[in-house]
Amino acid sequence: MRIKICILFSIKLLLSANLFSQQVADTLFNPSIPKPEYESGKGPLVFIDEGHNNFHTAGGRYLPFARLLRADGYVVKGYKGEFNESHLKYARIMVIANALNKINIENWDLPTPSAFTLTEIQVIRKWVKSGGSLFLIADHMPMGGAASCLAAVFNFSFTNGFAADTSSRGPDYFYRKDSTLLSCSITDGRNDREKVNKVVTFTGQAFRVPPGATTILRFDKRYLLMETDTAWVFNSRTRYTPIKDWSQGAYMNYGKGRVVIFGEAAMFTAQLAGPAKTKVGMNSDYAKENFQLLLNIIHWLDRKFK
Repeated sequence: MRIKICILFSIKLLLSANLFSQQVADTLFNPSIPKPEYESGKGPLVFIDEGHNNFHTAGGRYLPFARLLRADGYVVKGYKGEFNESHLKYARIMVIANALNKINIENWDLPTPSAFTLTEIQVIRKWVKSGGSLFLIADHMPMGGAASCLAAVFNFSFTNGFAADTSSRGPDYFYRKDSTLLSCSITDGRNDREKVNKVVTFTGQAFRVPPGATTILRFDKRYLLMETDTAWVFNSRTRYTPIKDWSQGAYMNYGKGRVVIFGEAAMFTAQLAGPAKTKVGMNSDYAKENFQLLLNIIHWLDRKFK
């Protein structure tokens, strides 16, 4: 039975690899925000990292992410170069999505070194502790490995593999009704309009949270983590780990600052994937609440609620 499950799991991930091999931003995605948080261009500055070989950037695959925040009144800019205190001090929120070490830009094999220098990691940690807000997103291998050292300074334990539901193909569904999507400040929002009941992710990694952190997305017994030495290649060396009760999204206060951590990136953008231009992310018909989750996360990082 275990062998059968692992074979099905491998097939699912290989199908995902083929589907997402060509990903471009869906420039037509434009959800309505009835009551923007700020007047246009009058909100705080949000940086989206573009200085660490990021697979998702404000001008690329995270363009829908950036547009959604701009529609909510935020000022969104790409952050170039290494992290330093003199530039970070201007931002309310820093978003880091799928950073990579330069050796893994085209080569998704082990090793997967940190995308950030030790100095940069300490700069980010100090900035958050002093009151900054960090939104760290790191997908499946090699992104999880590339961001693991940064996550570790906040006591989150990233993995460098692939997490997915072994019982079905396609995206992964998290529901409030079965407690895989947990009731918390971010999923409850500030009113019924902001309440999130269902979230969809697209593979990604699994991680463990430290004491004091609150899980948003929780894996159940159907999920396994597959760790391999080459992304999307599964063989006799692949290691399978049950990840029941592990997280794919969580948040916590850190010093005077706030941190939100997610192990999947496509859920927060809108992409067209593969030759058929399949909708993947917030533009998907089955992921209609993902954009509200993103807005709730940004508002929590912006201290609009506790």
